[in-house]
Amino acid sequence: MAMRPSGALVLFSGGQDSTVCLAWALARYEWVETVAFDYGQRHAVELVARNNVRQRIAATFPEWASRLGPDHILDMRGFGAVADSALTDDRAIEMTAKGLPSTFVPGRNLAFFVYAAALADRRGLVALVGGMCETDFSGYPDCRRDTLDAMQTSLNLGMAQPFSIETPLMLLTKAETWGLARTLGGEALVEIVVADSHTCYLGDRTMHAWGAGCGTCPACELRARGYAEWVEADRPATASPFAAR
Repeated sequence: MAMRPSGALVLFSGGQDSTVCLAWALARYEWVETVAFDYGQRHAVELVARNNVRQRIAATFPEWASRLGPDHILDMRGFGAVADSALTDDRAIEMTAKGLPSTFVPGRNLAFFVYAAALADRRGLVALVGGMCETDFSGYPDCRRDTLDAMQTSLNLGMAQPFSIETPLMLLTKAETWGLARTLGGEALVEIVVADSHTCYLGDRTMHAWGAGCGTCPACELRARGYAEWVEADRPATASPFAAR
């Protein structure tokens, strides 16, 4: 397949960050495909949520719908079994002796990009878009831009392709990510993030003003805090329909 000069593959889990990244890519690229990875994650509900997000975005934004291409789910359960963590096993979410959260899956983002690049090569796509961030993150070393710069170099050398790893959220706080969602798609996109995306590590779909989740795991706490900071700073007075639920 010929390389698309303006085509992107979004690493799309169905969470808040990857949903905003999908909108970001749709606003910039002529053709956008999505990919998810089934690595045996406890919160596999995200694999369901992502379909809802894609459908809502296509229905809400017709100008983006024509650019939204196929979705792909890649089986990485073998990797998940090797890189055992609190995201793939029923264990406590806590700090480990290495100073990293027990939710850290060693090499996960690196493996994701290898799989994504192999798929992008066959699909004729050159931009690989991920929601990694080193401003508001959980201490994962594979979320840092210098890690991804090295990964981009390795992929380009190893596959003889001009891949570009795009990380539009890299320097944004979670509050700023909420703001970017509104900038890209107005309140309609914000409500898709709230109602349909999934971030909670425990797979809980209890609704809050900021979206679904248990409210206590690190992912929920980060998302909820960012939403509260954004609302206090600059969100219009209109409230989330889930605020009183």
